[in-house]
Amino acid sequence: MSARRKTIAEINERIRQGKAVVLTADEMTRAVRDMGPDKAAREVDVVATGTFSPMCSSGLFFNIGQPEPPQIRASQFRLNGVPAYGGLAAVDGFLGATEPAADDPLNKVHPGQFRYGGGHVIEDLAGGRSVHLTAASYGTDCYPRTSLERDITLADLTWAQLVNPRNCYQNYNVAVNLGKKLAYTYMGPLKPGLRNANYATAGKLSPLLNDPYLRTIGLGTRIFLGGGVGYVIGAGSQHVVRPERQANGLPLFGSGTLMLKGDLKGMSDRYLRGHSFLGYGCTLAVGVGIPIPVLDADMARFTGVDDADILLPVKDYGHDYPNGIPRVLKHVSYEELRSGEVDIDGRKVETAPLTSYAMSLEVARTLKSWIDAGEFLLTDPVDPIPSV
Repeated sequence: MSARRKTIAEINERIRQGKAVVLTADEMTRAVRDMGPDKAAREVDVVATGTFSPMCSSGLFFNIGQPEPPQIRASQFRLNGVPAYGGLAAVDGFLGATEPAADDPLNKVHPGQFRYGGGHVIEDLAGGRSVHLTAASYGTDCYPRTSLERDITLADLTWAQLVNPRNCYQNYNVAVNLGKKLAYTYMGPLKPGLRNANYATAGKLSPLLNDPYLRTIGLGTRIFLGGGVGYVIGAGSQHVVRPERQANGLPLFGSGTLMLKGDLKGMSDRYLRGHSFLGYGCTLAVGVGIPIPVLDADMARFTGVDDADILLPVKDYGHDYPNGIPRVLKHVSYEELRSGEVDIDGRKVETAPLTSYAMSLEVARTLKSWIDAGEFLLTDPVDPIPSV
């Protein structure tokens, strides 16, 4: 017997009553394998997904509030020495996760260390630690003050919103290096001569691999973001509407992305961590969990995805990628990647993840606990994100 299509309103009522059946994505994989998608759709209401990975296109909009008189219209900011954009109104600013400290030597001494940047500032603020603020202005009649300097914490900011233009890539490259010298990349250092392979995504835990056509994810979807509650506010930058797909619907290349936002004051530095990539730059690792409502048997089948079902493209970052050459050496499964080595051109190549599987699972389990406790309800998307 086919499962009757459920609605999000019905699922939310079950959550309120404490009757909803919520599984993490790895639990759902086993459930679908054991009972099939039709029965799983009848018995399971929500699948909690999770990922914890570097997400470079992330940042913080903030407002420092006006200091004691005279007032300032800040046109330049620095937070612990990291420049933030001041081309907004009065005391509004934006701090990008990949912005390095102003005095960082970058790659002048190669490979650069990039020890502290915007992502680290965000982590410090989320952790309640003090950050040194400087602000400068050219001065106007209504805002005569030209400088401000003080130590602040997140509590001192009148408003702080994490706004990430591109998070949660639906699939991504496996990076290797066919060249003759070590390559320092945003996928980590890659040894020459095909001696290591670095990869991202959380496999069967990954949010967008559990809903490959984004049937349940869109503008207004409530999510776990950085240890607090956030929302999807649309497609992320570089979102691909019509990716090449396998027969199971999963994309074969980097495809869907999301733009996310949430109040930093409700987040935790456990799920927002500054990272440094040797020879490349700094960034922010972000924990994201998205609840997938099991509306019907198709959604049960999608959320039953396993690591062996997910194929990732292997690309050369020694020559092809920096020169815009789209060549794919082969596709390998996420299951193979997690084993610690893959076969490429007849060679056994060691693999390493950029995404923390353990932290991704913790995100999914935390989201599940919120739903089980009735503290987190699902939302109907106000506007869908195209994905065909």
